[in-house]
Amino acid sequence: MSSPERVKIVVIGAGQAGLSVAYYLRRFELVAGEDFVMLDRAPGPGGAWQHRWSSLRLGSAHRVNDLPGMADLGLSFDTADRSLPAREVVADYYGRFEQHFGLDVRRPMDVRSVTNEGADLLVRYDDLSPQPIEEQQARGFFGRRRKSFQEPEPTAPRHELAAQFLVNATGTWGSPFVPYYPGMADFQGRHVHTSDFADAEDFRDKHVVVVGGGTSAIGFMLELEGVAAGLTWVSRRPIDWLDRQELDLEGASAAVAIQDEAARSGRALPSIVSGTGVPKSRRIAAGIERGLLVARPMFDRIAADRVIWDGDGDAPAGEVRADAIIWATGFRPELRHLSPLRLREKAGGVTVGQGASWNDPRIFLAGYGPQASTIGASRAGRMIARQIMAMI
Repeated sequence: MSSPERVKIVVIGAGQAGLSVAYYLRRFELVAGEDFVMLDRAPGPGGAWQHRWSSLRLGSAHRVNDLPGMADLGLSFDTADRSLPAREVVADYYGRFEQHFGLDVRRPMDVRSVTNEGADLLVRYDDLSPQPIEEQQARGFFGRRRKSFQEPEPTAPRHELAAQFLVNATGTWGSPFVPYYPGMADFQGRHVHTSDFADAEDFRDKHVVVVGGGTSAIGFMLELEGVAAGLTWVSRRPIDWLDRQELDLEGASAAVAIQDEAARSGRALPSIVSGTGVPKSRRIAAGIERGLLVARPMFDRIAADRVIWDGDGDAPAGEVRADAIIWATGFRPELRHLSPLRLREKAGGVTVGQGASWNDPRIFLAGYGPQASTIGASRAGRMIARQIMAMI
């Protein structure tokens, strides 16, 4: 392979956090494609929002805060069309933002690894763009290249970038979390994670168990009401309902403080909802009142066509039929490509303060820990850009 392309900064991920960092790098008069390069695995703009289910609307989920500089385009999520799928609105706004500020995002690019190479960080990534027909034919069924003694399976990455600094803004969507329960492998129905949910109609006349205590689980319950033949909600912890329609500043600040303390300690990050509670919107309050949004304690095990409570914990013995189990159990930070850098601590997390890795000052994690909210990610963009510029 030829010598890697050299830039000052590589930003991995073009969601809220990555775009915020890039905006402030442009404010410091750095040029996208020359001084810094943005790599994004998705086929188009929109971050993780482009992968969400079509019925999700702005206002029915966590609030999406505006990107810094979005007002220059005359755009705001506060005034966006709420009749359209949220994924379409976010993709449209993010795409226009990228174009307006000349961010030159390279996609779809899948970062495989980041390694230390002396003073540089070497980013290896694959181009996921559709290949020419000749290449597709050479690869054979499902895109796998036919093996032969003359043509071994290629192992080298397609592209390399050498950089002084790295901003990791990959978020969590690519790393779904599903806890283990006995009997999972014996289940003959469908296991569906939040990241796989497409349409409530996929569960028409099915008996569905929804697992989780956050807004995604609640949204699934509301969407599946009247569609599923049977609907059961279970949660690993009691639901902390808040008697207000939106999360207030005090509750948000407390959640950020909890996330920040965990990040600075190198511990695995706790659930955001566990630190904030769930505000009762009018729709949610109505669901509680009619008995839909009442969570049962977590089941103990899974059988071929049902979930079972053994009766030796918080819930009496019993069972519920299940044709599908929807695991709205969250995500973990997507950091696999950073594993060669050995940033992960024994406590399970990465030690991060003010967006910077404490183990390697060349590496920044945007949208990690206290920056995970959309407003936190935007503020972190300026903070991270300033730190980088002070070291260039």
